[in-house]
Parts: sequence; C-alpha cells; structure tokens
Amino acid sequence: MDLSQKLTVSELTGRIQANLERAFPSLVVEGELSNCRPSSTGHLYFTLKDAGAAISGVMFKSRFRSLGFEPRDGMLLRVRGSLEVYALRGAYQIVCEEMEEAGAGDILALLEQRKRKLAAEGLFGEGRKKPIPRFPGTVGVITSATGAAIQDILNILRRRAAGIRVIVLPTPVQGGDAAPIIVRRIEQANRWNLADVLILGRGGGSLEDLLPFSEEAVVRAVAASAIPLISAVGHEIDWVLSDFAADLRAPTPSAAAELVSASRGEILETVRRSAAGFYQHIQAKIDRARLLVRPFSLEDLEYRIRNILQPRLVRFDDAKEELLLALGGRLKELRRRTEIARISLEAVSPLAALDRGFSVVISRATGKVVRRFSDVRAGEGLSIRPLEGLIIAKTEAVCESPELPEEA
Repeated sequence: MDLSQKLTVSELTGRIQANLERAFPSLVVEGELSNCRPSSTGHLYFTLKDAGAAISGVMFKSRFRSLGFEPRDGMLLRVRGSLEVYALRGAYQIVCEEMEEAGAGDILALLEQRKRKLAAEGLFGEGRKKPIPRFPGTVGVITSATGAAIQDILNILRRRAAGIRVIVLPTPVQGGDAAPIIVRRIEQANRWNLADVLILGRGGGSLEDLLPFSEEAVVRAVAASAIPLISAVGHEIDWVLSDFAADLRAPTPSAAAELVSASRGEILETVRRSAAGFYQHIQAKIDRARLLVRPFSLEDLEYRIRNILQPRLVRFDDAKEELLLALGGRLKELRRRTEIARISLEAVSPLAALDRGFSVVISRATGKVVRRFSDVRAGEGLSIRPLEGLIIAKTEAVCESPELPEEA
C-alpha cells in the first residue's frame, strides 16, 4: 500500500466537491418526482428519478414560495439549478432554482383547446346535467380493479350504507389503452342499465397519468351517459375534462362514495330533528289556541254572540216595519187609483148612459144608429135598445124641432 497519496475523508470530499461543482455550475434535469417532503423550515426536499437512477434535490424557501404549483410524488418535472456536494454526508444533490412540469405547457395548451371545442358544443352546459339520486340501489364504479380508489369507495359504502349494491367495471386508468376501455365501460353500463349512478374515478397522479380522462372520446361518452355520472379523478386540486361533462364532480373517489351513500345515522338524525321540530311547531299552535280560548266560557260566549246579533235583529225588525208600512201605503194608493179609473170608465160606458134613461135608436132600413132627424123618414121602422130588452117602433113623423108636433 502506497501511503504517499493518502487522503483524509475531508480532503477527498473536498476534491470531489471542487470537481463536481466546477463541472456542473448550471444544469437542467428531467425526471419523476419522488419522496417529496416540504420541511418545517419552508425548504422543499425531493428526489428525481428515472428507470435507472435517482438524485436528491433541494429547493430553498425563497424559491419554493414563488412556485406556481404544488409538487407531488409521481409528477414529471424539469428542474434547473447547480450541483452541490454535502460534505458532512458525503452526498451530492441538485440545488434547484427553477421547477416546472415537464411537457405541462404543451399538454395544458392541448387541454385548453379541447375544452373550448367541447364547451362550444354544449357538452359542459349546466342545463343538461342530471340530478344524482340520493338513495341509489346500485352504484357502478368504473376504475382500476386493483387500485386504491376502489378500496376507498368500497370501505366508505360498507360503512355508510351497507345495503347498496356495487358493480365494478374494471378498466385501466392510465396509458394509451385506458381511454377506449373507459368509453366501452360507460357504454356497457348504459346499454344494460347496470346501475342507478356511475362513479368514474382513480387516485392522484401526474398530468400525463390523468390524460385518458381528458380524451375527447371519454368526455363525449360521459356527456352521453343516460345514467347520472360522477367524475372523481385524482385529488381535489387535479382536474380533467370529464369533470366538466359529468353530472357532478367529486374532489376524490372517497368523496364520490360519500355523495351516493347517505349515512343511515345522518338520515335517522335528520328524521329525529324533523320530528322534534314538527312536534314543537304543533305544540306551539296548540298552546296558542288554548291561550286564545281560555277567556271564553259558554255563558260568556252566549253573551258575546247576543251582543253581536241583538243590534242586527233590531235593525231587521225596524226594516220589516218600515217595509210593511211602505207596502200598506202603496196598496192604498193603488186602490185609490183603481177606484178612480173604475169611476172614469163607468162614466164613459154606454151602459151607464142607458142606465140613466137613454136608448139607442137604430134604423131598420139602414142598420145604422140614428143620430139626427134627417137619418129617418116617416113610416120607417126603428129598433130601440134601452138598458134592457128591445123595442120595435115605426116612425110616424120627423121634424127638426125638438118640440112634439100637435096632433092633427
């Protein structure tokens, strides 16, 4: 062993540090984010990895506070910074100055363009969204059969509403094969009317992982579903285009399970509160009625009714008397007028004249009433009608003077 080139650990680390930091004063690295853990001091510690290697990194508080998104494990990131050797641990890491989602700009632009297109067709309109049944008998879940999302949904449904029937329609939830299978599962559920409500979901992931749920075919299938559909893709901060076409968007698969399973305890408590409120309302009505009725007795009620009716009865009696008096006066007036009319009629009646001694003289030759002496000639027959009977006479003479002529 040649001890002439012996180095201490610090000397060796110092040389490595000088060489590495001088060789990589600025670099850009792309990889998948892992072991992401913000510290209590405000710094962000993380690991970037790919299929063959991993490297630690740190973003100090001054830079991390201005980051425009929340880094999460599984995201594909692009970071810019410098290489630093941490001598106390004999490790190296990237000191990150900038961080962005790798390819996120292109993907977001594509999603925004697709979103505008589908919105213009009316697929996202509020008017076409269907209500989610409060008490579904069967829930269909379109997700990975082996993922954590289905376990979360089943656990919540068993705890909150064990009587609900669950049908799992398995499908890949990421990758190139996912979108067409998701479409097929939605169509199968509708064709066979398999459920009262559908949950389309998966757990969180990177922007690339969630892309199948923003494929145009999936969005159209979600919008066309006759069965009410809840989109529950990713975490609360994630979004996909299926969220806008679905009848309801849930922030997580667990939240979707809670939305379709009204808790029996909550329902019973609601019923109890409603019953108590109804009882209190009815009791208040009864108490108020009792207070209103309490001042009244049968005698008092009779007295009050009599006080109300008596003035009206007096008014009715007065009105009756006035009406009878008016009718009596009217009848007297009518009798008087009738008598006057009778007398007037009798005065002009021919029979009245006959009763006073007058008679009607009719020429038997002409059949006409004789009004003057010239209407009759001597020797002409006459019919004389007194009040009673008929007299047949013959004219002896006629003269102009009303004096009887002297007998010859």
